[in-house]
Amino acid sequence: MTTQELIKKVRKIEIRTKGLSNQIFSGEYHSAFKGRGMSFSEVREYQFGDDIRAIDWNVTARLNQPYVKVFEEERELTVNLIVDVSPSSFFGTVNQMKSDLITEICAVLAFSAVANNDKVGLLLFSDKIQKYIPPKKGKPHILRIIRELIDTKYQEGSTNIAEALRYFNNVNKKKSIAFLVSDFIDDNPYKDALNIAGKRHDLVGIHISDPREKALSDIGLIKVKDAESGKSAWLNTSSSRVRKAYRERYDKHHTDFKNRFRKSGCDTIEINTAEPYNKQLMNFFKRREAR
Repeated sequence: MTTQELIKKVRKIEIRTKGLSNQIFSGEYHSAFKGRGMSFSEVREYQFGDDIRAIDWNVTARLNQPYVKVFEEERELTVNLIVDVSPSSFFGTVNQMKSDLITEICAVLAFSAVANNDKVGLLLFSDKIQKYIPPKKGKPHILRIIRELIDTKYQEGSTNIAEALRYFNNVNKKKSIAFLVSDFIDDNPYKDALNIAGKRHDLVGIHISDPREKALSDIGLIKVKDAESGKSAWLNTSSSRVRKAYRERYDKHHTDFKNRFRKSGCDTIEINTAEPYNKQLMNFFKRREAR
């Protein structure tokens, strides 16, 4: 892709997603995430009814009368996009490729964040870390993130979510909002890394899928290739046993994804290439806002 083509595509995605973000998601985004916690503001003299757990014992001992710490909610958020760019993301049979859908969703989330003056970072991964862009504010930074997502080349290798989460945990010590966007086709165990990330951050798993990943059509003998292993094989789609095994494999990955995130206390969103993604995102924000 030439530089001119890249700029044109970035502009197209900006127009498509920024309006959607400003008109629909910004309010819900702002309400859904209440700030990353409470930060220390000042100390003041103890008043009747104050929580004794807030007493600052060092100041109290120094001044010979009780003082308490005062905290305030931190409104500035940091949003991190952890994006799967393994070969299985470059697949689609309906409206668009999973990778194109991922780019649009990330753009909506990024513009929602920047509209609220929040920082946004990006981590691209396959079976290893491909690129990390630390969180920053501003439209130029968001456009850089979109360019990186559009210009991501086909990455060899499989998916390693555990490696991505371990790296993310190491480079992001402060609590942030993290969207892990993937098809979650990963045979590696990532439960432990997910549990750690779920405790440190407000982590949301966005599961991206395509209808042909769930079920095979009965179209006879076809040659298929595993995008991540590179192995090819002939598949008899007319066989009910083959179609059942194919569906069971998808169901296993999907069930593992939901169970792991539920047990780690993390939210999930499920988005399909055959359906508009704005409805699922909107429902998620509304659920968060209602808590």
